[in-house]
Amino acid sequence: MTAPRQASNGDIIVHVFGRTDVGRTREHNEDCFVVADLTTMNATLQPEVREHRPGARGSLFMVADGMGGAAAGEIASQMATEVVLEDLDARWRHADATDADTFAMALRASVETVNTRIHKYAIEHPENRGMGTTTTVAGILGDSLYLCQVGDSRGYLVRGGVATQITKDQSLVQRLIDAGELTPEEAEVSERRNIILQALGPEANVKVDVTVQQLRRGDTLVLCSDGMSGQMRTPDISRIVSESPDLVSACKSLIDLANENGGPDNITVIIARFEGDGLQPPGAHDDVGYRPYVSPSDARPTMPVDAGDVRKSMAALDELELSKLPTAEVEATRGPHGYASGDFPRRETAPLVPEPVVVGTQRLSVTQVRLIFGSITVVVGAWLAWLYLLRA
Repeated sequence: MTAPRQASNGDIIVHVFGRTDVGRTREHNEDCFVVADLTTMNATLQPEVREHRPGARGSLFMVADGMGGAAAGEIASQMATEVVLEDLDARWRHADATDADTFAMALRASVETVNTRIHKYAIEHPENRGMGTTTTVAGILGDSLYLCQVGDSRGYLVRGGVATQITKDQSLVQRLIDAGELTPEEAEVSERRNIILQALGPEANVKVDVTVQQLRRGDTLVLCSDGMSGQMRTPDISRIVSESPDLVSACKSLIDLANENGGPDNITVIIARFEGDGLQPPGAHDDVGYRPYVSPSDARPTMPVDAGDVRKSMAALDELELSKLPTAEVEATRGPHGYASGDFPRRETAPLVPEPVVVGTQRLSVTQVRLIFGSITVVVGAWLAWLYLLRA
């Protein structure tokens, strides 16, 4: 999707609140979040930001979910929020241009900078090897919302009382869904649903998924770590956001529900509601969903996944020894992105992370092996066709 127009008449008013919770089984909270007015670079949840009118440089909302064991996850997520703000201050706030494409590319570049910084830090501190973080970064400029995604933290947009996921998990099961090998319902209970394909830090390079959504008056953005989204269904988010009297109580209710459902991981949520005459009211033909952003500079999606990514992921899975991939019944030893209870599967960053720790002895069935490799074939073919059409 190309850059939407920016609203030119009337004010846009942002109401925002965020909250994080350690959950019921973790000893430390390795999530981190930030809310900022990018015009003033005021990053706080004090009243002047909890309700504000975005200036010429827009507003920022970001969730980071650290991983890596010991304190590495906390370091990675904290670095992520600090570096994004620092980079946007230099790259965007002081830039001459204020157009939408410059903003979207600045968001993406700031996330890429985070990856470089964390990767370098891990090399310089071998005790933190494998550290990283997922992130969802959202920026509003005019009447458009831009999101940068790495990993499986999520963004939802609630419009007319209905929540819709507007990010796409960078996970193995999502690839299988895209290939038609799994349904979303099957993916929710899959033993492999916690295998993510990317994180910030473990590798020198990262592909940032950039998407865009046209905002309407009354829209509500929900950003969260998987400690929240993994413990509830999308209709739960719709109900709580729509029925809560204010954003503070909505954040509390979402976290409370995640804890009631086990609270196996840290839980973080940001909720931002958009009002004002600068936004058009919802229309009958408006649609909400996952919309890749196409930069006018190259007229291509900002995250063209290619066949090499799939081969790399599968090579990493081979390295993990398919016969020893963790199952829901086995408690793994990898860092804070897993679950502490044997009742929940731990999240592994195996496919793109060097030398992950794996436990368990149960073999994959022949059907499961065929499913994985069959899906890769479909995905490779689809992306090769996509590239062919793109170049035609």
